[in-house]
Amino acid sequence: MKQLHWIEKGIKALQQSQLEIEAQQKKTDEQLAELIQQHKAGEVQLSETKRILSGIGINIGEAAEDFFENSLHENKVLGDVRFDSIAFGLHSQKGKVQDEFDIVMYNGDSVAIIEVKHKAHSADLENLITKKLQNFRTLFPRFADMHCYLGLAAMRFPKKLAEQAEEAGVAVLRQKGDVLVMNKNLRAF
Repeated sequence: MKQLHWIEKGIKALQQSQLEIEAQQKKTDEQLAELIQQHKAGEVQLSETKRILSGIGINIGEAAEDFFENSLHENKVLGDVRFDSIAFGLHSQKGKVQDEFDIVMYNGDSVAIIEVKHKAHSADLENLITKKLQNFRTLFPRFADMHCYLGLAAMRFPKKLAEQAEEAGVAVLRQKGDVLVMNKNLRAF
């Protein structure tokens, strides 16, 4: 019964998060439509349009990060691996190497690095496997000998890209209705 309550609480939190994301997306759509009208009418210059569109892109990305942060905070699991702790927006610099990691989960012998995008692209997967993993091990040497799992989270995930990620052993995290779903074909790097 206690586990059922925990699941219900998690579902309610996800539903609330989804409502907030939908409200933000609706607001963004309205702002974009207004901006396009202003641009067509000559009321807004191109440089201003670029600045505003950049802000909209940032807001959309932050909404995706919020969804996945909330989901994983409630259930710190990637594939079949359960994690004890989670960190968001982890920044570090060591010499010329600097990087930001959207979500990092860890336990006694494993660490998971999850990159969050609104829409995943093949370059995101390649960057995660080659650059992000290497940078993480350089910037956080205390985790270098741990099992390292990778995840790519996105609100929009092209089917072919999801298949490529799964074949590579990278967790695919995506939204399905009010819940988070991911593949089970996960491997340590």
